[in-house]
Amino acid sequence: MIPEACAGRRVDQVLAEVFHQYSRSRLQQWIREGRVRINGVSMRPRDKVVGGEMVEINALFTDETPWEGEDLPLDIVYEDDALLVINKPAGVVVHPAAGHHRGTLVNALLHLAPELAKVPRGGIVHRLDKDTSGLMVVARTLESHTYLVEQIQARRVQREYQALVYGEVVSGGRIEAPVGRHPVQRQRMAVTDTGKAAATQYRVLERFKGFTLIRAVLETGRTHQIRVHMAHIRHPVVGDPVYGRLRLPKGADEDFAAVLRGFKRQALHADRLTLQHPVSGQPMQWLAELPDDITRVVEALRARTGRRVE
Repeated sequence: MIPEACAGRRVDQVLAEVFHQYSRSRLQQWIREGRVRINGVSMRPRDKVVGGEMVEINALFTDETPWEGEDLPLDIVYEDDALLVINKPAGVVVHPAAGHHRGTLVNALLHLAPELAKVPRGGIVHRLDKDTSGLMVVARTLESHTYLVEQIQARRVQREYQALVYGEVVSGGRIEAPVGRHPVQRQRMAVTDTGKAAATQYRVLERFKGFTLIRAVLETGRTHQIRVHMAHIRHPVVGDPVYGRLRLPKGADEDFAAVLRGFKRQALHADRLTLQHPVSGQPMQWLAELPDDITRVVEALRARTGRRVE
């Protein structure tokens, strides 16, 4: 029943509050399809309620994705009926797309949990680039998906990364610069006046000669945000093929140069994820250590310049 206090408001707004487990866009779709009746009558999303009406929803849950499951390895950090937390390796694409129809994280998830076919985007609520490793949360139900998306939009999900960058970063700071499509090179992102607001916090973990290991915390989640922001302040992520280039420090011996040349992806790893559980509401946190490939570069830097912890 619609509360009396909601009189005069749009039906889609009211239903999004009453049936908070479903997104407003999904409820709008059901209203347009005639699957929602108010006192036995179909309405439009913008129609107003008077309060006290009976609501009947005849929802049709169909597969949200055309993708197929594949028996692929998954590093599962946490699992329950509401969500999964995955430690994604570098080199794995998240969603099937042109050129990557199989072998993706979503293909693996659909094999593990076929019910994810009925959840938008296969349960994915935030992405990692193909060559970025680390923690991702996956919603197992429609209700969890709605909750987690809202939490991310409200900036209540904390995503932290370790990144190895070029140059000796003097101190921590905050980068606030809009990120959008590069005006000429459309496959790239850039800091641009026409971009969306973006903010990244960072602090120094270890400083080496010519390199710095930092912790970056996302306040927003724009495409390539950390990579673009660090390049913007002239400390690009080591190994980044798009926003940086190989820089061999002066006096680097062949062994160290070989380590850098052999590192073929951006040194960026999502190592900490904090959120409220969508069912219990309890705060939860997961950690994922640096993968071996980034660790090898860091250890080579420590051997070359000595460890300097901030």
